[in-house]
Amino acid sequence: MTMREGLHFSKLLPFSCFKSQPSENHGLIGQKGYSRVVYCNDPDNPEAIKLNYRGNYVSNTKYTALNFIPKSLFEQFRRVANFYFLVVACVSFSPLAPYTAPSVAVPLLVVIGATMAKEGIEDWRRRKQDIEANNRRVKVYHKNSTFHETRWKKLRVGDIVKVSKDEYFPADLLLLSSSYEDGICYVETMNLDGETDLKLKHALEVTSSLREEESLKKFMAMIKCEDPNEKLYSFVGTLYYNGYDYPLLPRQILLRDSKLRNTEFIYGVVIFTGHDTKVMQNAVDPPPSKRSKIERRMDKIVYLLFSMLVLISFIGSIFFGIETTKDFRGGRFRRWYLRPDDTTVFFDPKRAPISAFFHFLTGLMLYGYLIPISLYVSIEIVKVLQSIFINQDQDMYYKETNKPAQARTSNLNEELGQVEYIMSDKTGTLTCNSMEFVKCSIAGVAYGYGMTEVERAVARIAGDGPLEADDTRNSGNSIKGFNFRDERIMNGKWVNEPHSDVIQKFFRILAVCNTAVPERNKETGEISYEAESPDEAAFVIAAREIGFELFKRKQSSISLHELVNGEKVTRVYQILQILEFSSYRKRMSAIVRTMENKILLLCKGADSVIFERLSYEGRLFEAKTKEHVKKFAEAGLRTMLLAYRELGEGEHKEWAAEFSNAKANVTAYRDVLMDEIADKIERDLILLGATAIEDKLQKGVPECIDKLAKATIKIWVLTGDKMETAINIGYACSLLREGMKLIIITLDLPEIKALERQGDMEAISKASFQSVQKQLEDGKIQVDSAKEGRNEFGLVVEGKSLAFALDNKLEKNFLNLALACASVLCCRSTPKQKALVTRLVKMDSSKTTLAIGDGGNDVSMLQEADIGVGISGVEGMEAVMSSDFAIAQFCFLERLLLVHGHWCYRRIAMMVCYFFYKNITFGFTLFWFEAYASFSGQPAYNDWYMSFYNVFFTSLPVIALGVFDQDVSARLCLKYPLLYREGIKNILFSWPHILLWMCNGVLTSIIIFFFTINSMINQAFRRDGQVVDYEILGATMYTCVVWAVNCQIALSIHYFTWIQHFFIWGSIAFWYIFMVIYGFLPPGVSTTAHKVFVEACAPSILYWLVTLLVVISTLLPYFSYRAFQSRFLPMYHDDLISVRRRPRG
Repeated sequence: MTMREGLHFSKLLPFSCFKSQPSENHGLIGQKGYSRVVYCNDPDNPEAIKLNYRGNYVSNTKYTALNFIPKSLFEQFRRVANFYFLVVACVSFSPLAPYTAPSVAVPLLVVIGATMAKEGIEDWRRRKQDIEANNRRVKVYHKNSTFHETRWKKLRVGDIVKVSKDEYFPADLLLLSSSYEDGICYVETMNLDGETDLKLKHALEVTSSLREEESLKKFMAMIKCEDPNEKLYSFVGTLYYNGYDYPLLPRQILLRDSKLRNTEFIYGVVIFTGHDTKVMQNAVDPPPSKRSKIERRMDKIVYLLFSMLVLISFIGSIFFGIETTKDFRGGRFRRWYLRPDDTTVFFDPKRAPISAFFHFLTGLMLYGYLIPISLYVSIEIVKVLQSIFINQDQDMYYKETNKPAQARTSNLNEELGQVEYIMSDKTGTLTCNSMEFVKCSIAGVAYGYGMTEVERAVARIAGDGPLEADDTRNSGNSIKGFNFRDERIMNGKWVNEPHSDVIQKFFRILAVCNTAVPERNKETGEISYEAESPDEAAFVIAAREIGFELFKRKQSSISLHELVNGEKVTRVYQILQILEFSSYRKRMSAIVRTMENKILLLCKGADSVIFERLSYEGRLFEAKTKEHVKKFAEAGLRTMLLAYRELGEGEHKEWAAEFSNAKANVTAYRDVLMDEIADKIERDLILLGATAIEDKLQKGVPECIDKLAKATIKIWVLTGDKMETAINIGYACSLLREGMKLIIITLDLPEIKALERQGDMEAISKASFQSVQKQLEDGKIQVDSAKEGRNEFGLVVEGKSLAFALDNKLEKNFLNLALACASVLCCRSTPKQKALVTRLVKMDSSKTTLAIGDGGNDVSMLQEADIGVGISGVEGMEAVMSSDFAIAQFCFLERLLLVHGHWCYRRIAMMVCYFFYKNITFGFTLFWFEAYASFSGQPAYNDWYMSFYNVFFTSLPVIALGVFDQDVSARLCLKYPLLYREGIKNILFSWPHILLWMCNGVLTSIIIFFFTINSMINQAFRRDGQVVDYEILGATMYTCVVWAVNCQIALSIHYFTWIQHFFIWGSIAFWYIFMVIYGFLPPGVSTTAHKVFVEACAPSILYWLVTLLVVISTLLPYFSYRAFQSRFLPMYHDDLISVRRRPRG
């Protein structure tokens, strides 16, 4: 048995507050938005069946078995090039085609099939996760007074379920009772709000007695409540039971995907199921199809190329029509050898316009090489290989959890190199979910020698010599929550300090002023604590380690073991009242009676509220404490002041009566009234000192954020935590920096509180909207007025304010202010709000956004962002399963973006530009030849030459470029983060850069065609004096094309490996091998290529000279441009290379 059994927590104020009180919203029951009816323990009721609520089956997949083929085909054919080749493949079965139908249809089927298979595999992984969740087991109550196991997906609204310790809640439940007599239970909401501290839930008193299975048989009730919505922190409903109605509040609701902890079991009624649950309402449904900016721009380039294709086909058809018309004039045939008197409609001088139209269609297919179908296949191959390199990067492998980085989708690799805004969760993403007591200030004296992570980071950046690295964690006696070192007060030596009495009171407050519950391990006898927050747990552990051990808590008393003169002394404190902590009060107090019959008020809280409540005599240590608090804050520590006062018997009696009357008040502003009365007694305090605890950051977080900031990436933190917590972490991880001015948007204002007392919801909403609007406008004015002074601003927005800031009328104001600030913190954000903020930045600013988180509450944000990165931490895998990339630590984001992102962006951008270059080069040689041949529709090359161009002779070098090329090494990418700006500015895939490559392609085709024609036509080529014919000209031009485009890629590569050399020169060599082998096939197979190389080209010196001179000529324009650019218009990596080449000294 643990010490908690028999405790009635509702006797304490924090838990008595859990008794339901009516609110103004309960009057809305039955109206629009509040129409849900639940028949408890009676789901087969005819009225319940009529309501036809959703089942508990959930699906996070993009496809279903029925829509996979049509939806996936739509995904593929929304790519313009794929749609074009589909049309071409259909038309290729007609006589219009200049080549056979299989040469187009087969590559298209391979491309579409491979991509659909990849999409199907990725979605099947999500499907398996859904199957696992839907088939989890839960116990459901049946009329025979027993519980039977069933699958989650079979739950119905109104079912009573039994959930045991460490199990997840299968749906949104109304808590009826628990293993504790007064119906409390502990809940972990990590998957909802990212917080690891346990939340306390409390059943209604009228149902808390339903603790036996037999008692549930007679339980029949009805719930009327709000309709399904995404609001995690609110619930409005009423329970109708035994002729009475009982208002329901959020503290009675257990949400799906939260976990039952430290409670043997609970009974609950299913209220919302499946996609109606609050966590699923917060999900982005369905999961979005993400495409990178480069891929979207590729579609526009294909539109441009298609327009070019139509234009040159139209030009060709016009000239073909003119030439065809001339073939029959005055009853005579001009080109009699073409037999225009015996031809089809495709060449009929008498019907030239019709022939021209069919020629136009033929041209659309002939010049289809301008649009590279193999581009998509090559990119898919490259991205998969890039993903393998990301997965195998040892510098992103986390040994402690044996988790490597994981690219869960390969579609967005290059997008990693263009991120401008990072939307980050806090708990579990930036932090380790761990609080440690590290320092304190008592009686004006600072204690604690350890260095915080923030102090180490600052010292490392400043280069202030060796760092103090040793702490209690390295001493072999590591204690979770306690990282304090100071021999002056450890091991009972505090009694020798000048102000030992103050030290004693200080640690007594830490041990007594809390709601922590001690638990003794039966085997070891060690005591651990269950606290409502990690801060509180750290305080109690610190008190224990100094010598003030909380070992027993009862309903009305708390017992300590105090170390006095080396001996343990038991002291018991009678609990008279506990005044709980809230974000508005920013303090917590306990009123206790000591063994000496003294009544003490023990208080701990934020410095902003404690300092103003001190008595004149209680300010003895104020100046020194303020100085220490400032230093603690600069070290990234969370500070809290401790103070006390002694109460007279009469004073306490009078106050207690007034407070009891406030608790009995059943109006909507009951809590506000209690706060006011509590404030009356929390005055005239005597200051003892301050605590300083560290919310442990993950390793390397400050350095990572600093490096990302140098790359001009802006980081926003969107968290479900309280404002104070988020701000402290902001300072700790260098997101908020010293000297940065904070703009805080909040509705925690006196005027709003006054309206809340009146209960006029419309007036509250109107005033809140106006307040947020004014604060946003004032903030923008403040930022604009300080631009010349170059002051940095940080924007902090709390949850209620954020709801109004995201209103359609204010979102522009909010976005403008946020974008003007260096850092943004959004506190108490719901998952839906996280997704909305991300969408706002992504859509309205057109910036590339990356979201990173570790919990189920981050799924919506991850899916909404351009890139979702999941932290594969210790808590759940929901974020990882919904992410595009997964890493084990936040600090790995630095390498993922600055190294892999930078490389992937450069590789894909150069690869795409080169692809269009080589296809334009090839396609325009066909156009120049057709013009030279009177626009006859005759291709310049053999059919198999054209078929193999993108398959064998030019494909592998470009894949090697996309996989292996590096402008600089990984070390330099990290050392010079400004290189990342190339991706943010999209320098390598801007329209000017793309058009330059396309112009280079056109210029190359002109050089190849006209140099070859003018060099070879009418020249004796064979030994017998024969001149160059169609076959030789085509083979020579093709040779020049293969050499030119492969040498061009050799000039573009920055980092050569043997693989790239092998692919580039191997592709050229393979062309010659192919000509030899293909040329030896029978003439019926090889057609125009029959022995053309062996018998004609190879023996001719002219063939080799033309090839050499043409290739050199095609490379000169690019070489000249790069020389000019690197000298006069250098890019970031050009500057870096030139700096590193300068002689030192």
